[in-house]
Amino acid sequence: MGISAEEVLAEIGPVQEVLDAHDGVVTVLDTSDGNIMLSLDGECTGCSSTPMTAMQIYYSLKKLDAVNDVIFVNGELPEYMRTFINQKMEKEAAESSEEGPGEIV
Repeated sequence: MGISAEEVLAEIGPVQEVLDAHDGVVTVLDTSDGNIMLSLDGECTGCSSTPMTAMQIYYSLKKLDAVNDVIFVNGELPEYMRTFINQKMEKEAAESSEEGPGEIV
């Protein structure tokens, strides 16, 4: 099952709260096949914090099973940041599987 634009925006809610305070806007352009296409607009354009904002959005959305990829049409997420996040998520997944299902009390 896919993910809707509304679900994408709900997932990035905490980031959107910060963007609202700075007149930044996340525009969901497409969610086909779990490939989320976004644009960071408004005051995000030219802002030096935009790559960090994109990194937070990417990390939040990639945790969702319905999301295959997150694409920023404005190029706000440099490849090295994407690689860093993917490696971090792989490490987190490995650590959680090593812990096992946990104790049932």
